[in-house]
Amino acid sequence: MDGSFEDHHHQSNSGSFGWTPRPLTNDPGITDSPNDRDLPPTSKAEPKSLSSPPTRPSLDSDSLPGARKSLSGISLRAFLLGQVCSVGVLLTAYLLYTQQPLWRVPFFFSLLSLFHFLEFWITARFNTRYATVSAFLLSSNGTAYNLAQLSAVVECVTTNLFFHDSVWFKFSASWSIWLTVVGIMMTAVGQTTRSLAMAHAGTNFNHRVQTKRSDEHQLVKTGIYAYLRHPSYFGFFWWALGAQVVLGNKICFVAYALVLWKFFSDRIKKEEEFLVRFFGQEYLDYRRRTGVGIPFIK
Repeated sequence: MDGSFEDHHHQSNSGSFGWTPRPLTNDPGITDSPNDRDLPPTSKAEPKSLSSPPTRPSLDSDSLPGARKSLSGISLRAFLLGQVCSVGVLLTAYLLYTQQPLWRVPFFFSLLSLFHFLEFWITARFNTRYATVSAFLLSSNGTAYNLAQLSAVVECVTTNLFFHDSVWFKFSASWSIWLTVVGIMMTAVGQTTRSLAMAHAGTNFNHRVQTKRSDEHQLVKTGIYAYLRHPSYFGFFWWALGAQVVLGNKICFVAYALVLWKFFSDRIKKEEEFLVRFFGQEYLDYRRRTGVGIPFIK
């Protein structure tokens, strides 16, 4: 039964109907309400004490503006990347509808903004500890990276505006549709592979080469890592070349291929020296049965 009431189903010792009226208290400031009448001593309503004002939650200094995990910095970057991606898709659709060859430029910006957003989002979802402002890779890749993206845009715009009558341009234009399809497929495969690699590796993935093994560091050999030894490098290599194919860039395609091959060749060599040191024979066996997926890198 509810604690506010006695069980009235039994007969009392005094022979009454099951309850005995209690005398009113002599304290004029307290009423003997029905709810209070038969409360046990421990169930009596206690007078409300003045509560202290709620304390403000503590702030993580890393989340403050200008810090490595600045919430304002992260939200602003995510918002701007979303806007660039959306405007790029709309411009691409409009320029395609009006049969303008420069549709490739806003399409490239959509690809680029989606890539940088996913770099952060996947890190935040599967490797939260490293979800910093720099995880967007907007500036942490260095000036050379940003100049390379700008060069790709400049070549596309220059070619379409000033060299559209050249023999080479007309020759490539005849293959434009097929090359565009191939380029889009390359970017799709590259982006998907890199995103899956980051998600599957989880806390074992890092944008920087690790020179010391942590206690939680494990050698990931399942999922996509069962087939590719460095799937995130594979993904970016083919994504970047596919983007140049979509843009119709000849010079940048060759330059990207050479620069990226050199970069990943050196990086993989350096990284695997540490991995052999971390995991020994286990990594040597793993390396023998998997590939990289980038030409001439074993």
